[in-house]
Amino acid sequence: MVTITIVDEMLHVEVQGLDKLWALKGSLDIPLAHIRNARYDPEVARGWWHGLRMPGTQLPGVITAGTFYQSGKKVFWDVHKPEKTVVIELQDDRYDELIVEVEDPDDAIRRIQYGLGGRTG
Repeated sequence: MVTITIVDEMLHVEVQGLDKLWALKGSLDIPLAHIRNARYDPEVARGWWHGLRMPGTQLPGVITAGTFYQSGKKVFWDVHKPEKTVVIELQDDRYDELIVEVEDPDDAIRRIQYGLGGRTG
């Protein structure tokens, strides 16, 4: 799971607990200008194939964490529970998407949209 905060035009994604070990990353800072969209999407996290791990951890049905390449995209994952999955689409960034589990998906999306001045999509 991650926590999401917005400070000074930056989205800060903090990886929590042992997920830092599994994802091989503790945090990400993304300029708000790089965010194209944020949405709730539990379906994207279901299933067993999430791409090639580079580096990362994947135990189907348990955890997907780290950097993965799928369909020409570089994606950062940190998901245990698909029902709490948020997808953050990026542009002009080292990642094309962040697919992460948050405590409250509706609140996370609302805060991201507020930080973007209501523009997503």
